[in-house]
Amino acid sequence: MLCIQEGKWPEGCGEIEGRRASRERPSARKQAEGCDRGNGPAARDRRQTPSDWDRQRRRGGFAAVVLGLREPNENFWKFYNAEIKKMNIKSSKFPMFISENALQKAKGHIEGFTPEVAWVTKSGRNNLEVPIAIPPTNETIIYPFFSKYIRGYQDLPLKEKQSCSVVRLGFSNPIPFIRSHESLCEEGHSFFETKEEADNEVLKILELFRRIYEEYLAIPVVKGWKSELEKYSGCLYTTSVEAFIPNTGRGIQGATSRCLGQNFAKFGFNFEKENKAEKNAEKNAEKNAEKKAEKKAEKKAENQVENQAEKQAEKAFIWQTSWAYTIRTIGVMVMVHGDDKGLVIPPKVSAIQIIIIPVPYKDADMEAIFAACSSAVQTLQAAGFRAEHDFGKKSPGRKYNDWEMKGVPLIIEIGPEDIAKNQVRVIRRDNGSKTDVPTADLVEHVRDSLSNIHESLFNAAKVKRDACEKIIYSWEEFMTALNEKKLILAPWCDEEEVEKDVKTRTENELGAAKTLCSPFDQPSLPEGTLCFASGKPAKKWTYWGRSYD
Repeated sequence: MLCIQEGKWPEGCGEIEGRRASRERPSARKQAEGCDRGNGPAARDRRQTPSDWDRQRRRGGFAAVVLGLREPNENFWKFYNAEIKKMNIKSSKFPMFISENALQKAKGHIEGFTPEVAWVTKSGRNNLEVPIAIPPTNETIIYPFFSKYIRGYQDLPLKEKQSCSVVRLGFSNPIPFIRSHESLCEEGHSFFETKEEADNEVLKILELFRRIYEEYLAIPVVKGWKSELEKYSGCLYTTSVEAFIPNTGRGIQGATSRCLGQNFAKFGFNFEKENKAEKNAEKNAEKNAEKKAEKKAEKKAENQVENQAEKQAEKAFIWQTSWAYTIRTIGVMVMVHGDDKGLVIPPKVSAIQIIIIPVPYKDADMEAIFAACSSAVQTLQAAGFRAEHDFGKKSPGRKYNDWEMKGVPLIIEIGPEDIAKNQVRVIRRDNGSKTDVPTADLVEHVRDSLSNIHESLFNAAKVKRDACEKIIYSWEEFMTALNEKKLILAPWCDEEEVEKDVKTRTENELGAAKTLCSPFDQPSLPEGTLCFASGKPAKKWTYWGRSYD
């Protein structure tokens, strides 16, 4: 399992050199003897050289991870963008800078983020007369714009999103992909006439996040409410999808969908409500006008309508939602699925699903091998798979190690022996299984394998997470489970002061325990059940544990 908690790979990660030589393939064994495209001395010395992971770490820390995920990240957003389009959410772009005066207008909201605000104070070597802020959240920038767009109920609902970088300072020891000073973010802001519409939008977005994690990243998550202490600053309530990392015993917030209520109406979000009384009066006046022949009576009815409309016209504040989804998901994927060999990328988000490697003998017909590889790539691409071949100058063993480290779901090897038998060898990244597959059955086998890999990754992650879940009822049980790095489900009185007290009592070098979420799917809470921390009557079940902030 890859661990990025301390910003480095753990000792022993990537001890993969020489593993290729132990594989029961003639091509691998003969590689050390110097094959047509290999390097004999280099192959013999691989056991004495630094591991690939260690080499990448020395060259640039997380260079291997960044390069390995650059393209998969683009594929990752395709499903997301398609679903957002179905929900009629439009794309916008907004600036990242804001004046100090504008920032102070949202003082109540930004107060919780004050330590993370970045300030631009210089241009070149010259000090700016007025510092410019880069807020860690974009409400203070976006909402003044949208307040000009909304004047009446006819302008609602309004749904917008933007892709942006979020800058947050004020903390040390950033963790790549998990919590960094700058992170890529996809955020949305929606505006509605009623609370019911806003509540529905919150749940729709949260379900989308669940689908991305479970159906695309093969990561099990829990949907739930954040506590008052952990909710998004200034909002009415916050919902989230929560994942868990068994190896570190920490929860991690996957994404949030929030109902801001009407708390941000100070930005000028008031609008003229639809006046149903006015509409009814108009209809009644029309009916009366038809029945009365005298123009005087008709005029009187019209005047009644106008007077009634003036009296009943009213202004109202809008209901808002916001949501955010960041590159943190990539870090979650790395930690949940990765192993000591490198990344393990689920097939649906992998830029390359199948890599085909030619495996030559010393006197093999290389043209025939390359032709077979190219033919296999064309066949798989025609069937809709993302397949490529590797005709580079590295040895077959090095190619295998490189693609294994990058987490490609399937590696296919084709050598002279395979051509003679009209077959290929398919190797799964998730479990290392090897299968010789007839060329005629390749497409069907690959389709079944990729589907099975996703299911296998999800099930394995769920089994590990469920094994870490612990239900407790007392403080003693809580502390025992916390020290065992468990995902703790406990009855809670839902009081903010009690949560603060738990944080204080559990604070140490590993951090403090806190609420992760109160799951939507609540277990039965028998009458008389007491809060594990305060002894007061419990109101709900809540997940607790240490987490990645």
